[in-house]
Amino acid sequence: MADRPQIPVFKNDPILVLILGFVTCGLYLIYWNINVAKVLNAVEGREVISPIVAVLSGCCWPVNVYFYYMAGQALGSLGRQIGKEEDLKSKATLLLILGIFVPMAAAMILQGHVNELYAAE
Repeated sequence: MADRPQIPVFKNDPILVLILGFVTCGLYLIYWNINVAKVLNAVEGREVISPIVAVLSGCCWPVNVYFYYMAGQALGSLGRQIGKEEDLKSKATLLLILGIFVPMAAAMILQGHVNELYAAE
C-alpha cells in the first residue's frame, strides 16, 4: 500500500468534472483519465491502469469500458485508504455500468471518492 505523500494530488469538484466533460465533448475526460490513473496506481502501489489505456479510453469506447473496469478493481484499495473499503468494493459494478452508458457521471462519482483521500489533510 502506498503512503499518502506518494499519492499525487488531483482534487477537483465532481460537478466540475461533469460540466467540463460535457462542455468539451469529452476531451477533458482524457486529461482526467490520465490523472486519476496516476492516483489509482499510487493508491494500489502498482500499475493498475497504464497511461496508454488512460489516453485511449477517451477515444475508444471498448478501452473506456476497460478503464472503468480497472478503476472498479482499484476501488477496494482506495476504500482502504479512506476507511470505506466494503462500501467502495460494492460500487465496482455500478462504476462499470455508468462507465459504459454515462462515463461523465462515472467520472464524477470516482472523483468524489478520490477527493476523500485529501479530506484529512
